[in-house]
Amino acid sequence: MKNGYPISAIIIALNEADRIPRALASLSWVDQVVVVDAGSRDGTPELAAQAGAEVVHHDWEGYSKQKAFAVGLTRHQWVLWVDADEEVSPELRRSIEETLMRPALGERPSAYAMNRRTWYLGRFLRFGGWYPDRKVRLFNKARAAFDGSLIHEGLHVDGPVGFLRGDLLHYSYRNLDHHIRKTHEMASLWAEQEKDRRRVAMLEMAIHPAAKAIKSYVLRVGFLEGWRGLVVAGMASYAVWLKYALLREAQLRKSPKERRNDAG
Repeated sequence: MKNGYPISAIIIALNEADRIPRALASLSWVDQVVVVDAGSRDGTPELAAQAGAEVVHHDWEGYSKQKAFAVGLTRHQWVLWVDADEEVSPELRRSIEETLMRPALGERPSAYAMNRRTWYLGRFLRFGGWYPDRKVRLFNKARAAFDGSLIHEGLHVDGPVGFLRGDLLHYSYRNLDHHIRKTHEMASLWAEQEKDRRRVAMLEMAIHPAAKAIKSYVLRVGFLEGWRGLVVAGMASYAVWLKYALLREAQLRKSPKERRNDAG
């Protein structure tokens, strides 16, 4: 970046040929783009290489570890994390460039957050709890690291976090079937992550899903999205129910001795 800090961008991918070109096109202005591919068979690595990215194969280790591996391949201090189903909007690009070009007043933040806007079933959503979906995605790699979580991985940041104008655009689900399949994947990972950390009561399996639906559709005014808001609330409720059901199942698979140890 002229007269500013150079930036490396990272993307992890697996069979994203239909979506990664949009992400890569929105990163044409950064100094280095690293794509870590976990074994795509749809031409994703070839498309990324044609777009000028540095493509490296790395067997799947989980979301957090894949991204940490990608950071290890970057040449520059400032790293922009973008998923294969995301796009840096022009306004966000300008905000990043202006922020890293101008001198900081006092200590420069260790990382920057931004709002993420999601495209769902034909349009970008504003309600139902989906916007603003604030994410920390630009960071000084000497002062931030991935937290190791199986899902909803994030960054541990040492120091202040600033905020950038402009949205990160998120094309999260190809269709409703894809949403359902991703919900199952995420719920399974969550149950695996939490099975040794917490116990779940049967009542929680009834209360939490209902509360999630009410929060999404009523309190977060998801009804303003029309039929999409109803789908969002229903899927949110289903996701919570499935997480608790899978967690309950995982805990019941434990031996009596393991369950006594958990209780004691």
